[in-house]
Amino acid sequence: MSAATKILGEAVLKQGLKYLGKDPEKNLPKMLNWAQKIAIRKQDKETIENLKKYVLDPNNNWHKFAVTLLTRTDPHVAEKIGVNFFLNASLLGTPKQLELSEKYDINVPWAILIDPTAACNLRCIGCWAGEYKKSASLDYETLDRVIGEAEDLGIYFTIFSGGEPTVRKRDLIRLAEAHPDSVFLSFTNATLIDEPFIEEVKRVGNLAFAISIEGFEQTTDERRGKGVYQKVISAMEKLRDAGCIFGFSTTYKHGNIDEVSSDEFIDLMVEKGCVFGWYFTYVPVGRDADLDLMATPEERATMYKRINEIRSTKPIFVLDFWNDGEASMGCIAGGRRYLHINAHGDVEPCAFIHYATCNIKDTTLFEALKSPLMQAYRKRQPFNENMLRPCPMLDNPEQLREMVREANAYSTQYDDPEPVDELADKLKPYSEKWGAEADEIWQKHLEEKQKAEIAASNQK
Repeated sequence: MSAATKILGEAVLKQGLKYLGKDPEKNLPKMLNWAQKIAIRKQDKETIENLKKYVLDPNNNWHKFAVTLLTRTDPHVAEKIGVNFFLNASLLGTPKQLELSEKYDINVPWAILIDPTAACNLRCIGCWAGEYKKSASLDYETLDRVIGEAEDLGIYFTIFSGGEPTVRKRDLIRLAEAHPDSVFLSFTNATLIDEPFIEEVKRVGNLAFAISIEGFEQTTDERRGKGVYQKVISAMEKLRDAGCIFGFSTTYKHGNIDEVSSDEFIDLMVEKGCVFGWYFTYVPVGRDADLDLMATPEERATMYKRINEIRSTKPIFVLDFWNDGEASMGCIAGGRRYLHINAHGDVEPCAFIHYATCNIKDTTLFEALKSPLMQAYRKRQPFNENMLRPCPMLDNPEQLREMVREANAYSTQYDDPEPVDELADKLKPYSEKWGAEADEIWQKHLEEKQKAEIAASNQK
């Protein structure tokens, strides 16, 4: 039984969500007040109070976002994901994670990212998972055990990556059904999503998708293969019409910034039913990775500005895995807010950091959080006072070098392991260039923030 159900009762939760879905415009204020009362931590109550200013303003893009989401989503899906994500994983799960973190002096994450398989039906250029053995996979029993152990730690959010997770679509449904109190998100290329699978997704209710797309048709097909774009758009339309929850995931790199952040692209994603967009910068994983594909410091700065513009104008929730360091207070990896378990079972601090000191097949999730590499992360976070330089790989490679050495971690790229010294050396020039750009942006941001705080204080 979930924390939310224990505290509130299943009937109360279900009736509350059904009540909200009948007339979102009218009932949204009452439901936010309800959520505010449920919240345990003071900062969560304050966050909801601030949220009201945007969501309850009929002229605000976030009001349109909330109403569209609530009216278009299948009632059962809304019920399952509403309870599991907002209550179990966030308002009630987070306090338990923080309590255990303090008690045992470890990082306890908000989410786990786990790869059911390294197999994939596509071969995309620059894929960070391309360095893993394609034959690797985790059996159902291991996946089920890890998710159960996560729930015991207050972690009710599991993300699937790969490989292509929907190669194991039957197991994805089986896991969602076996853990009805958790919410699941699967990264996917969407080419294997069909009507029978969508019906199963609606039945379990607690599975959502982050669909990979590189921009418009030409750009997507150039990286993912001819015809993939049309399959992606078709899958989005089917999921939207079925009332499922999904968003897009895209990689920005040198040369495609304008396309993936354009009004035209965002408007298309909203039209196709995406409720979120997750931006990742290209990371040169692997010894033969092309450094020229990395977004330049100027392009990364442009994305930082553009993401904030999208948030204030479009009815979609967008995230930037690297440039959102201020919101997350630095790097979230190493178990601080998430970790990665690859299809071989190696427990990595991040999907882009291919080093580990233990394997989940031989240990529990709790013990993995106490492992040397995770502890090395915990000891150093945040890696930089500038929240626009959060990453120990792209932004602070010397720190990654120190942690891997200190923990005596091994490379999880078994066919062509990349020594950490080699990785840190090749990224040092980029980190220095971005550091100069980011420091200037950050200092200006802090000055503007201070002026705004003074102005607000004077008005009081």
